[in-house]
Amino acid sequence: MSLAPIALFAYNRPSHLARTLSALRGNPGARESDLFIFSDGPRDAHDVQAVKDVRRVIRHIEGFGHISIREEPFNLGLAQSIIRGVTRLVEQYGHIIVLEDDLVVAPGFLSFMNQALSRFSMEPRVMQIAGNMFSFPSTAGVGDVFLSRKAASCGWATWSRAWRHFNAQSHELLAQIRLCGKQHAFDMDGTYPYFEHLTKAAEGHLDVWGVRWHASMFLKQGLCLYSTLPLVSNIGMDGSGMHCEPTTAFDVSLSSRTSWNFSVPIEESSIGLEIWKHFAVESQQRMRPSVMRRIARTLRRFAKC
Repeated sequence: MSLAPIALFAYNRPSHLARTLSALRGNPGARESDLFIFSDGPRDAHDVQAVKDVRRVIRHIEGFGHISIREEPFNLGLAQSIIRGVTRLVEQYGHIIVLEDDLVVAPGFLSFMNQALSRFSMEPRVMQIAGNMFSFPSTAGVGDVFLSRKAASCGWATWSRAWRHFNAQSHELLAQIRLCGKQHAFDMDGTYPYFEHLTKAAEGHLDVWGVRWHASMFLKQGLCLYSTLPLVSNIGMDGSGMHCEPTTAFDVSLSSRTSWNFSVPIEESSIGLEIWKHFAVESQQRMRPSVMRRIARTLRRFAKC
């Protein structure tokens, strides 16, 4: 299997984007990988200069194979940007690696993604690959990778055979989950309010792509393959983003690993599930209640991945 094209979605944070590109460029295989950059247009006059600064950065990129830049004249919002961009590229190339402009990746990120895309290309239940954003305890008893029902939205990869199941219609997804009576399982056994987010999306109060992908995978009994060590760090949780307040809940030390054992049963890891649930609860508790209220207000006003 050829190296997967990389889709990078950028908006209004040039300094974050520069760090994202620097880390990505340092990965073995970057020079042989095609990079497609999607630069969204400004939401309002306040963001015009920042978007211009982002476009100055991307017009001087080196260190990759073919580089393609798409500059939107108007603001699509992150959800539509990702849905359109991923759909177009994955239909053309058959597989894709997806990043946003506030993610710093480990030196082995591209190797992990491309190896996993090749290894699991014919496994229909495996619908996504993710780099993970926290460290598993060394005593967890999990190998190099594990499978989870939880979809990923930060540093991931997929195939056209999986993405064709993505349903952008929140109300249809909501109805199907209600019909099968699996709201609790959809919410990672009650530890994260995915069903609430999907309900708000169906009501038109929340425009997000991540919960729709999580629901689309869940309804197909799909699984996401995660590294047990972090290969992605979200540097955007510093208050600079449009949809987040400062938090250290996602701070990690990136792994230096460059090889992995991908032998894993094609089923959800029970240990992985329990650790994900613990992480979901802990990360929400670490975000102060006042911060959570502000995030909730922001989510009602803006689109978010």
